[in-house]
Amino acid sequence: MFRRSRRLVWACMLTAVAAAGCGGEAPASGSRYEDLAALFADWRAFQRPAVADGVPDYTEATMAAPYRALAGMRRRLDRIDTRGWPVNEQVDWHLVRAEMNGLDFDHRVLRPWANNPAFYATFFPSQSDQPAREGPLAFGAVELWSHAFPLSADSAAAIERGVRIIPALLRQAKGNLVGNGRDLWAFGIGSIREQSADLEQFAARLGGGHAGLKARVLEAKRATDEFAAWLSSEAPRKTGPSGIGVQHYDWYLRNVHLVPYTWREQLVLVERELGRAHAFLAYEEQRNRELPPQEPVASAEEHAARFPAAVSEYMAFLRDRDILAVRAFMEPALLARVGAFRPGPREFFTEIDYRDPVIMRTHGYHWFDLARMTAEPHASPIRRVPLLYNLFDSRTEGLATGWGEMMLQAGMSDPRPRPRALIYILVAQRAARAIGDLRMHANQFTLEQAAAFASANTPRGWLRLDGNLVRGEQHLYLQQPAYGTSYLVGKMQIEQLMGVRRRQLGGAFTVRWDSENLRWVR
Repeated sequence: MFRRSRRLVWACMLTAVAAAGCGGEAPASGSRYEDLAALFADWRAFQRPAVADGVPDYTEATMAAPYRALAGMRRRLDRIDTRGWPVNEQVDWHLVRAEMNGLDFDHRVLRPWANNPAFYATFFPSQSDQPAREGPLAFGAVELWSHAFPLSADSAAAIERGVRIIPALLRQAKGNLVGNGRDLWAFGIGSIREQSADLEQFAARLGGGHAGLKARVLEAKRATDEFAAWLSSEAPRKTGPSGIGVQHYDWYLRNVHLVPYTWREQLVLVERELGRAHAFLAYEEQRNRELPPQEPVASAEEHAARFPAAVSEYMAFLRDRDILAVRAFMEPALLARVGAFRPGPREFFTEIDYRDPVIMRTHGYHWFDLARMTAEPHASPIRRVPLLYNLFDSRTEGLATGWGEMMLQAGMSDPRPRPRALIYILVAQRAARAIGDLRMHANQFTLEQAAAFASANTPRGWLRLDGNLVRGEQHLYLQQPAYGTSYLVGKMQIEQLMGVRRRQLGGAFTVRWDSENLRWVR
């Protein structure tokens, strides 16, 4: 039998973020769960920046006020006594604690409004596959994908309200950005230029309609271009490191992301995964050495035939093998993400996807999660909304990453000889980029060195150093510590949890995952 603190660890891993570290002594006074829910509502309002005329205020003087007031929020949380509560409600208390620690860390260490130019990119045409967009970002972003085209009057007005603030926010940013991190500054310029291109494309899509909105979009593009030019002019003066350092990284893992490993322990774990992936890949290649080369999808017609069929095959496997509690919204969620054929040079995940379209459907567990948030909202008011500070990453990325290898072991690759090799290539790539995350934040790698390491250690040259993906990923991990490691460390924690549950239940254990209640079914 596990001690109470250990049981909370597993509950935290399973129901919240797939991460341990949820222990803590109970306060002395009695409370109800409703007290926590009320505090959570106040906390979420509290943590938003001040807003004037729609523009969030990230100036130094204004940002100092909520940080000083954070201690009062923490005292309210500490006065809530969770003794006697069900485990899931105790987990909610720890999630609120972790979010408060995230705000503390933002003010003490990350300070993205002062150090990170990409923080001020606020226009996003495509949907993230996470509960909330990855990385630290300014309040009030425009999520264009959430509006249907042709635009209704309401959608056009909502987008215009978001676009209207961009020039004022970027003017403010020139005064706010005082950091000296060379890589954050240099690669942040790329994020701002990408926003300019997205705004230009959106203006063209509007054509002759919505004249007022189009004028605002073009104004926002001009302001974005001016901001990018200003960043470029300042860049030569930025000479400092961008990583947060090992000590801060350890604090962040333990207190914000609730992960029970240190920077050094994570480095050992992901280096082990890199070695394992390359070794297992070598055996697979030896086994398949007599087979002809595996050619990627080569035409729009082949893509249109194979990708929907891959979704059907994958969903049939889950049902027939009794692997997952399949819900009605799951298959449509995957079919909606099939996309269209893209000719030309392929980035890493396309190299995998175009050789075996079934493989990457496993990582599409993300889309199951997002569809569930709409179709089956969580009963907890705290887990009904996306957690702040990317607290979800070990659970979302860990499960989506782990699911591919779990399905491999469950027999998904049995009809075809090649998927095993592709899975090990995926593991190697994720391990290599995780090492980049860790070494960048220890200031042992620059971002360019991290990108070169990830490219060199990904098999077959598929993570191209001349592509966009390799630097884009490392830039995210530099902005959001521990995101790069969450894929594999979260996977390991879920595997560990599965092993514990199997030992608890003995012969009653099955691998069937109840995707609604996030547990293994007896």
